[in-house]
Amino acid sequence: MAHAPQSPRELRAVRTIAALVLREMGTTHGRAIGGYLWAILEPVGGILLLTLAFSMAFRSPSLGTNFPLFYASGLLPFLMYIDLSQKISVTIRFSKALLFYPAVTFIDALLARLLINGLTQILIFCLVLGGILVLYDVRVMLDIPALVLALSMAIALSVGIGTMNCFLLSLYPTWERAWAILNRPLLLISCIFFIFDDIPEPFKSVLWYNPLVHIIGQTRKGIYSFYNGDYVSPAYVFGIALVTLAFGLVMLRKHYKTIINT
Repeated sequence: MAHAPQSPRELRAVRTIAALVLREMGTTHGRAIGGYLWAILEPVGGILLLTLAFSMAFRSPSLGTNFPLFYASGLLPFLMYIDLSQKISVTIRFSKALLFYPAVTFIDALLARLLINGLTQILIFCLVLGGILVLYDVRVMLDIPALVLALSMAIALSVGIGTMNCFLLSLYPTWERAWAILNRPLLLISCIFFIFDDIPEPFKSVLWYNPLVHIIGQTRKGIYSFYNGDYVSPAYVFGIALVTLAFGLVMLRKHYKTIINT
């Protein structure tokens, strides 16, 4: 059965998003390859520092025997969420001058930021994880479907939180500082340096509500075939992502004219 031809409106939207993606590539990472290289070196540097610090204090990580692999399994999805959600949250600010044109909508801008930054983070994840496996000759059986689910959870949460914050930051600038303060403990309470199973009660029950704990746990299920991770709930993460995304989109649509004229 032949596919129906795309309408002029659909083609215009595709062209608009493509133009926004090209603009994003030129402004975020620069036109030189060094900008993308730095995006890869940042998580690598963090993994090396963690490896150096904790290998002197402990004989082995909480899972397996390779420190870089263990910390990569926690730090990579964490940095993916932090970077992607932050980039999406400032979409209106980044593209405000273009949003005055009728052909460009905030949905186009959000999709463009998601597309280029989401693909960048997936590439970083694959390159760093693959580099560790090759460099250290770590023999693990990767569960690709489990890793795909982990990345999907991270991206979904980033989009939901980022879209919600896109509205809040655009209408209430002080929220940016408040959100930064709220996020400071995340590095310590997202099970990057340890596994969820080792946390004693009552802290364990409280930390379960941190969606990043589920994302990192799912990532480790995909890397370590012997890791059970039965506490992981993809439905919980996708639920938070859906609620925050719906709230952000509804509020952006309702207050769009006020935001771009502020």
